[in-house]
Amino acid sequence: MATAVLAAAAFAIVRMLNVPPPPAAPPAPVPVQVATAATADVPVYLTGLGTVQAYNTVTVKTRIDGELQQVLFREGQDVKKGDLLAIIDPRSYQAALQQAQAKLDQDKADLANAQLILARYADLQKGGFSTVQDYDTQKSVVQQLQAQIVQDQSAIAVANTALSYTQITAPLDGRTGLRLIDQGNIVYSTDTTGLVVVTQLQPISVIATVPEQAQPAVAAALASGTVVAEALPRGGDTALDVGSLTLMDNQIDPASGTLKLKATFPNSQNRLWPGQFVNLRLTLRVEKNVTTVPSAALQRGPDGYLVYAIQPDGTVQPRAVQPGQIAEGTAIVKSGLARGDRVVTAGQYGLRPGVRVKIQSAPAAPASLAAPEAAS
Repeated sequence: MATAVLAAAAFAIVRMLNVPPPPAAPPAPVPVQVATAATADVPVYLTGLGTVQAYNTVTVKTRIDGELQQVLFREGQDVKKGDLLAIIDPRSYQAALQQAQAKLDQDKADLANAQLILARYADLQKGGFSTVQDYDTQKSVVQQLQAQIVQDQSAIAVANTALSYTQITAPLDGRTGLRLIDQGNIVYSTDTTGLVVVTQLQPISVIATVPEQAQPAVAAALASGTVVAEALPRGGDTALDVGSLTLMDNQIDPASGTLKLKATFPNSQNRLWPGQFVNLRLTLRVEKNVTTVPSAALQRGPDGYLVYAIQPDGTVQPRAVQPGQIAEGTAIVKSGLARGDRVVTAGQYGLRPGVRVKIQSAPAAPASLAAPEAAS
């Protein structure tokens, strides 16, 4: 009881003397991570969703009718142009060729005899033992046989061509698909299904669409030279293959407002496959000596983008910036920052103008995250 009385008395004395209370402790600095703005040469990319397409696709069909005697390819086999894929029964076509050759031999013999008779008529006419009409008639016979021989030679060429069609060869380098007809079946030149589909995988193409607003930049890049193209997996940053932009379509799709682009890739490791969805990334140009910061430093403000810049006294101030390309964790800053400025890259949620900050180093990534390939 005595202690309480003394405390009350002391409090009353303090109030009478009007002594101010002790000052409040300053707020603790906000922990943040920072990065320094730098200058670098940064490539400017254009990315569009694309589909892998075979460079060439051919449905191998028969040009003649007959029994499919042999199928000499395996499904999924890599073939070269001219490789023998199948054989159709050649016997009837060999017989037709022999018949055409025999007809030619016969007509040649008839021509030789007709020419001999014509020469005799010429001698008889000189001696007055033959008429001009007999000579002209025989001359006509010789000319008819000469024309017949030309016709026979054409028939032989046709028979040779038909015989060659009994051996079906690969029309290009590529890979065979599923066998569409089995050995022993009768095939016809009017069949629509064919024997097999051969697809050219090396090189291979990617068809992608980009917004129509990108057309001037793409046209300028093509006019400047070769445009490097990368095929990226969906959701990944490691290129499956590197090639070049082949062409820009000659019209914009008015329904979707998009423009089609075609790029070609060597595909030496067959990492691209027809029908596969990929992201096509084009390097349009390289921005020289531009200011860059990590993209994590950019924040959305009421009037656009801003960053929190570190002041010399250890406080932060928001600074409006105009960003350019943002890609691969790096942002180009067109205005608002200079080389050497320090900006906050993590911890912005607790910042206000004038707040003092405490700079922390970025935490080390776990082994499983730092080296995903090794972990997998």
